[in-house]
Amino acid sequence: MEEYSDGAGIVSDRKKWLVLGFAFLANVINYLDRQTLSVMAPVLLEEFHISAGTYSRIIFAFMLAYTIMNGISGRLLDRLGSSVGYALTIAWWSAAEILHALSRGALSLGVFRFLLGFGEAGNYPAGVKLIGEWFPAEKRSLASGIFNSGAAIGAILAPPLLAWMVLRTSWRSTFVVIGLVGFVWLAAWMVFYREPQAVMEEVSQVSLKTLLQSRFLWQFTLSKVFSDPVWYFYTFWFPQYLKVVHGFSLRQIGQTAWIPFLSAAIGNLAGGAVFSGLLLLGGTVATTRRVAILMLSLLMVSAIFVGGSRSPAKSIALISIATFGYCGALANLLALPGDVFPKGAVASIWGFASMGSGFGAMVFSLVTGWLVDRYSFQPVFMLFGILPLISAWIVWTLPRRAEL
Repeated sequence: MEEYSDGAGIVSDRKKWLVLGFAFLANVINYLDRQTLSVMAPVLLEEFHISAGTYSRIIFAFMLAYTIMNGISGRLLDRLGSSVGYALTIAWWSAAEILHALSRGALSLGVFRFLLGFGEAGNYPAGVKLIGEWFPAEKRSLASGIFNSGAAIGAILAPPLLAWMVLRTSWRSTFVVIGLVGFVWLAAWMVFYREPQAVMEEVSQVSLKTLLQSRFLWQFTLSKVFSDPVWYFYTFWFPQYLKVVHGFSLRQIGQTAWIPFLSAAIGNLAGGAVFSGLLLLGGTVATTRRVAILMLSLLMVSAIFVGGSRSPAKSIALISIATFGYCGALANLLALPGDVFPKGAVASIWGFASMGSGFGAMVFSLVTGWLVDRYSFQPVFMLFGILPLISAWIVWTLPRRAEL
């Protein structure tokens, strides 16, 4: 395993996993913050008389800010470093989460979601940058899977935890409490985290002009346009789907909406395991990672069969297969930039790619709202069963090394 000297000796494996633990917890908090609106959507949409179309525009506001800031946050993180960059991004989004408690209708919800998306844009570039700095190539799929499983764990905890909090207190106090959790993480981060000396001395920055000339950058970004809207659909719309199609109450949503995200958490770990197993069969790291992404993306086709199912159990099972496949594929996708670019460019690459993710999520969120209002959820599930195949093909044809 690659080691970094920090002036006091060799950084231990234990310290690497502690750093990964911080990234994992940040991702858990990130998704708790993000899921507050989707879990409480049945309550808020009724209280503020918000239609599916208007709700899709609130999601659009989040994704618009997320998309714009991703193009900036990656470059800022590469320049500021992980220590300062991570602290700034989690402080911003936690404050924005607390502001949601002041909402008075669709407009204010949209404004606060915009601010939340502005801050959350730094989460994935920061996490991917940390993994690139602390883990060698052969360990990055596993480390990325553990980091990304924080999103699934946050999504697992959100339905029962948030539903319980809303039923026991109010939706306003729930936003405040969840926002404060981020500041607890921030305090621990400022006390414990120190960048390894080798990273602080590294000068392998890549200019913006050079990055923009890379086919890998644009093709990788395009793949995210088609892959990530699938996850955002399950994140933002699944509780509302359970209410509209299967008549679930908020309590029933809290009892069941976490299941596909448990499957997603397992998929994150499985993604690293699949890569490691395939690597033992021979082949390069780059090719093996692409094979794993293709295999796991095929599982997401299960979504096509959800729309025609009248059984809540069968629908949840099919969605769980899709979320398992998505996170397994993403565990390998997260590691791709670090395979072909120097550490000083990884956050920038992921930031640009996340712009593609945000753009796709904005477009397909509006498409989702339009389809649900005019037809049903059935064509939506068909759409999100096909999109992953397009993304997997784009990833398969990515350059194996950066053209720098």
